[in-house]
Amino acid sequence: MRYPQGGGLTAERRAFRERMRVEAAGMFAAGQGNAVIAKELRVSARSVQRWRRAWQDGGQAALRSKGPGLSPKLSEALFAVLEQELDKGPVAHGWDDQTWTLSRIRTLIERRFHKSLALSTIAQMLRRHGWSHQVPARRAVERDEAAVAGWVKEVWPQVETPRRRSEPSSSSRTKQGLR
Repeated sequence: MRYPQGGGLTAERRAFRERMRVEAAGMFAAGQGNAVIAKELRVSARSVQRWRRAWQDGGQAALRSKGPGLSPKLSEALFAVLEQELDKGPVAHGWDDQTWTLSRIRTLIERRFHKSLALSTIAQMLRRHGWSHQVPARRAVERDEAAVAGWVKEVWPQVETPRRRSEPSSSSRTKQGLR
């Protein structure tokens, strides 16, 4: 189960799953079969097989949670440095305009930290830290609010296609007008 912030399971959910594995260990010791345990715990038989193998190899300790599955690709300290670099803007790093793209951020990470990350990983990492591609930091200085409001009132209605009025219709091919 993944979350939009880019994390994995919550601590509570990891603890719940660990309790299920420990409960399964008690059933293994009682000699119950995999199918019975799977039905009782409402998990797949394949999971019970993996748990039984781990239990046989390492006992109940082998069924304990090992913590979160993935560590962050950039530590908090490195991400803070990345944020400082992003605040400088793309022009400071050699690009022609003031637009950050995931590709540019990946290039920056490769240059600065010598790490290669997938674009989706970078997007998740940025979202997790509150960055969004949809919200600009500030409006353009050249923006004329009065001109924008006038355009929306006067020009847009002429450009927008008018909606069709709803009329009773027929999907029949034998309609009189179609012959």
